[in-house]
Amino acid sequence: METLEFEIKINASPEKVWTVLWEDTHYRQWTSAFTKGSFYVGTWDEGSIVKFFDPNNNGMYSRVLKNDPNKEMSFLHLGEIYDGVETPQDWGDATETYLLEKTDDGTLLKARIKTSEEFKAFFEGKFPQALQNVKNLAENQL
Repeated sequence: METLEFEIKINASPEKVWTVLWEDTHYRQWTSAFTKGSFYVGTWDEGSIVKFFDPNNNGMYSRVLKNDPNKEMSFLHLGEIYDGVETPQDWGDATETYLLEKTDDGTLLKARIKTSEEFKAFFEGKFPQALQNVKNLAENQL
């Protein structure tokens, strides 16, 4: 596993950034950087399972490890979903964590992903645009 880290400064409160990250409509907008039409099914409650889908209803499922509103959200990726079938994967500690730090002029948003070599280039190519989408939404639409 390799840990990738991305961060962006956002001129908006942690509360606004949090809303952009996890409220359904905004989530669909910023995650379009990964796949247009992305959406989730489930809740953000700690311990719950969230399913992340593309427009073809394929994707992955994860357990919410931590939900500390306006500060931290963390997932453990458990498996893939294809044609409605969940298939567990041996991804070890494949986690995705979002950290929000209040600053004098807004929020520092950090994303930390533990991933296999297989997905490294994808995340390195897509995550900067995804965080830019979060910034644009938080600064201009809320």
